[in-house]
Amino acid sequence: MNRITSRIPSTIFALCVAAAAAAAPAAQDATHEAPYPARAITIVVPFPPGGTSDVLPRLIAPHLQAALGVPIVVENHAGASGIVGASYVARSKPDGSVIMVATPPILAVNQWLYKKLPYSPEKDFAPITDAVETSNMIVVPASLPVRTLGELVALAKARPGVLTFASGGNGTSHHLCGEMLKKTAGVDLIHVPYKGVGPAQIDLLGGRITMMCDNISNVIEPVRSGQLRALAVTAPERSALAPDVPTTAEAGIPGLTASVWFSFVAPAGTPAAIVERLQGEIAKALRDPAVAERLHGLGLTVVADSPEHFGRFVSAEATRLGELVHASGAKAD
Repeated sequence: MNRITSRIPSTIFALCVAAAAAAAPAAQDATHEAPYPARAITIVVPFPPGGTSDVLPRLIAPHLQAALGVPIVVENHAGASGIVGASYVARSKPDGSVIMVATPPILAVNQWLYKKLPYSPEKDFAPITDAVETSNMIVVPASLPVRTLGELVALAKARPGVLTFASGGNGTSHHLCGEMLKKTAGVDLIHVPYKGVGPAQIDLLGGRITMMCDNISNVIEPVRSGQLRALAVTAPERSALAPDVPTTAEAGIPGLTASVWFSFVAPAGTPAAIVERLQGEIAKALRDPAVAERLHGLGLTVVADSPEHFGRFVSAEATRLGELVHASGAKAD
């Protein structure tokens, strides 16, 4: 596999953390300014309602509101694989009043799929924390007459260019997972991108889409209710939430692994003191027993790391996922 390093300086995102740290004294010494936060905080979700990126901030918003003493408003700014919302946040004032839920497409994938982006994933955001992570699960409508991943692959080979796979948009983990399935299993599937997980799942549940490789947190409930059938999890080990579902390796496709992370970022230039305050309160909210139990029930693992660690992680992910995009041949439709 060819390494791709020319377009992303691997340290730029991490260096944003250091730059923010240098600004900390100025933020702390601004005695004439009202203490943070002085007004409502908006959490931008760059995807439609219905997916983990939307559930996560709404779950912790009451805890943040109680801790910070100001209203926490969750707004959906959906469109173009998160580009619309990301562009909005990149242009927002760096004072901690606007932050964003960010996923791999926004920070580590879109730059490989699109020739031009209206924002820079490396320069326009200050990392706050990697909040939670989860693996993916390959699911099909219960009405589809396949019960194993092997049967799905066999059906796809018998009907090349006919079966479809849904995603929440170009560059999402669902998209790349489907492209990996095509490559590793040698099948011809048609990618159908939607404007978010919610609309994709509606058509999947209705049987208008053949399959989807979606976050466990998004599909575990319809799997439990029998509306969807789980064929495999794209992880090295089985999920405790679905112990009877084999891994992709156990199902005969050992090269297919995919996971996704959900993070929080602020506009670049946000003072380090504010970033640290946000990270601390978000981490506390994620570790609240009731919140943690709900997240675990959705198949989400709490990370809640530091801004510095998250910055380094994103730099590494940008390189890794860039290589994956190149190898899979995935492109923005």
